[in-house]
Amino acid sequence: FGEAQDEAAFEIRVREAVTDVVTKQVAAGIDIVSDGEMSKIGYATYIKDRCEGFSGDSARRPPADLAAYPDYMQKSSDMGQAPKITRPVCNGEIRIKERDSLQKDIANLQAALKGSGAPQGFMNAASPGVICAFLPNEYYASEDDYLEALAAVMKEEYEAIVSAGFVLQVDCPDLAMARHTQYADLSDDEFVAHAERHVDVLNAALENVPADMSRMHLCWGNYEGPHHCDIPVEKILHVVTRAKPQAISFEASNPRHAHEWRKWRDADIPEDKVLMPGVIDLVTNFIDYPEGVAERICKFADFVGGERVLAGSDCGFATFAGFGKVDPDIAYAKMGALAEGARITSEGLWP
Repeated sequence: FGEAQDEAAFEIRVREAVTDVVTKQVAAGIDIVSDGEMSKIGYATYIKDRCEGFSGDSARRPPADLAAYPDYMQKSSDMGQAPKITRPVCNGEIRIKERDSLQKDIANLQAALKGSGAPQGFMNAASPGVICAFLPNEYYASEDDYLEALAAVMKEEYEAIVSAGFVLQVDCPDLAMARHTQYADLSDDEFVAHAERHVDVLNAALENVPADMSRMHLCWGNYEGPHHCDIPVEKILHVVTRAKPQAISFEASNPRHAHEWRKWRDADIPEDKVLMPGVIDLVTNFIDYPEGVAERICKFADFVGGERVLAGSDCGFATFAGFGKVDPDIAYAKMGALAEGARITSEGLWP
């Protein structure tokens, strides 16, 4: 995780890696593909290298569910299941330091899509709230000030991604996972008040991004653990559905959240929203069975209609460099199961 010794060689390797992951996604049957975030050390922390105002490192605060089981937490850490990355603090004014990294990411995905057969690409970007959760504030007078400063720099990134023709996926674990990490000491109601503010700031940053060219990802953390401290989805649904992105990606296959399809069914989901339930698991090396995937898709299609459901994954397979439990080849096999399950449902073969 040190400085690249040969910047030119690194850029070539990233470009090759993006082409490789796009090719493999297409081969697995995925329609809307990503660059795999191959240039980023972490989905929430990469911004530290693109902006001024961050330095040093910050103390780690374990998720509340892992803290409740210290023996397991230590075992998990010993097995390398904790990301070993620097999490700087914000100790200065946040300003964009360089734009080349974003432009290279855009160019790499554009090049990889040419001739790939993929009809569309999407690119991830961190939400102001999740950056706030991973990179603590020691400079701005309040959390609101910090969020607004983050939104100001991320706004440019969001707009650049969409202007390049990609679907923007804003990663927003701050609306769920942060309940048992950053805000573990608060009540559910107090956390929801923070989440509402995060959505307000995000919506302002998405001012110039069309809703149908954006989606948001909601999750409780893609690590294997107890997850018994996860806030129930019904407590945050009214906040999540108020966010501007048209599509909502969320966990719907793991043991802690698979049952929550009923909460989505019973909620007041705006008619312009598209649901993107995770129908494959991301923390085990089980290859999901296509008919099981089809069943998960149908649970949502039955109450919003098939045209308003996209089949997705619970989260990313490896959200930080060097951190991920699933074997890469198995990850693509799981994607293949996702695509086959979607085919089964679209052709009316299930149930």
